[in-house]
Amino acid sequence: MKGAIQSLEASYHIHATEDFGKVGEAVSSLLGTDTEPRVAEAEGHFGNAILQVSFHLTGNQAGTAFTRVVKSLSPRTRAEILAALGSFMDEHSALYLRLDKQALVGGASELAQADTIRIKAKPRLFSLKGGASDFYRTALEV
Repeated sequence: MKGAIQSLEASYHIHATEDFGKVGEAVSSLLGTDTEPRVAEAEGHFGNAILQVSFHLTGNQAGTAFTRVVKSLSPRTRAEILAALGSFMDEHSALYLRLDKQALVGGASELAQADTIRIKAKPRLFSLKGGASDFYRTALEV
C-alpha cells in the first residue's frame, strides 16, 4: 500500500557567502535522502550568485522525509503549528513549513520567516478521511 504522503518538496536559496556543502548536508540529513537536488543559478541585486536548490521526493521517499521532518520538530514547535494549523495549509490540503536554514545547519529544526528552507508536503486523498486538519494533527502529535 502506498504511503499517506504523495510528494514532498524542499527548496532554499544559497547565497555566495554560505557554504553550499554544509547546508546541503543538513537538508539531505533532515530529509533522509541521498537524492541529488536540482540546482539553478540566479543573480542577486548586487550581482552576487544565488543558487536555487530544490528536492522533489515522491512515494515512500516522500513519506519517510515527512516523518523525519515532523520528528525533528520540538514539542514546542509542533504545538505552535497545531495552534495555527489552518495557516500552514493551502486549499489543496498541502502543508507548508518554513524552517530556519541556519538553525538547521546547527542541528535544530525551528520555524522562521526569513532565510528558510521551504517544505511542502502533499498528502494522498485517501489519507484525509477525517479531513486534512485531523490528518496533520495526528502526524504532528507524534
